[in-house]
Amino acid sequence: MRLRLALIVFTVLLGLLATPATFAVPVSFGRNIPFANNSSLNWAGYAVSSSTGSVTIASGSWVQPSITCGKGSYYAAFWVGIDGFNSNTVEQTGTLAQCSNHVASYSAWYEFYPAASVTISGLSVKPGDQFTAKVSYSSTQFTTTITDTTTGRSYSATGSVSSAARSSAECITERPSIGGSITKLADFGTASFSGCTATINGLSGAFGSLSGVQSINMVSRSGSIIAQTSPLGTDLASFTVTWKGSG
Repeated sequence: MRLRLALIVFTVLLGLLATPATFAVPVSFGRNIPFANNSSLNWAGYAVSSSTGSVTIASGSWVQPSITCGKGSYYAAFWVGIDGFNSNTVEQTGTLAQCSNHVASYSAWYEFYPAASVTISGLSVKPGDQFTAKVSYSSTQFTTTITDTTTGRSYSATGSVSSAARSSAECITERPSIGGSITKLADFGTASFSGCTATINGLSGAFGSLSGVQSINMVSRSGSIIAQTSPLGTDLASFTVTWKGSG
């Protein structure tokens, strides 16, 4: 009996060691926290700013980067959304890479900020997979859709957001917040975005073809760049964001 119990315990322990770690952390993917000179404390990428009530669609794609983990907790999110650049709500969906003491994990999520973010448990995220995301507005409701185009799996969510401005569209790399504090940025190397387009006042086009487009570098509180955004490509819809530091 004791031998059988010991074998069961040993088997359970082996199973736990073989199972990749996941982390249930109340992460918030919030609005832009501007710093100075087209920089932000938590965002890097591109936004298209427009008038209130003008934005109906934002879409874009990215390749999920692999993160390098050391000791401590670090985070990097990649997403597409409406609002948040110069307003207090954000309607968004994307992926999250996080480190916890040398261990990396990846997940998909959506958020109708300031409501809490929701982890999409049925959509696995692996480095190297390509993701496409779209956020649209119609008849008082927002719909977020994220698709792993590598596997073909996707997830959609619909919700209403009180006082949503619908005044900007974004393709963003972010260091999220936990408990109101901005996290450290994980070393993601370089993130590649493509197909960043928006529909504003009924006109659809690449970010760079629309008025009000703006690049954003992420900076530390001292003003040092920790995530640098490249110029837009010749298609006016693609760019990269490169990690420079944790902040």
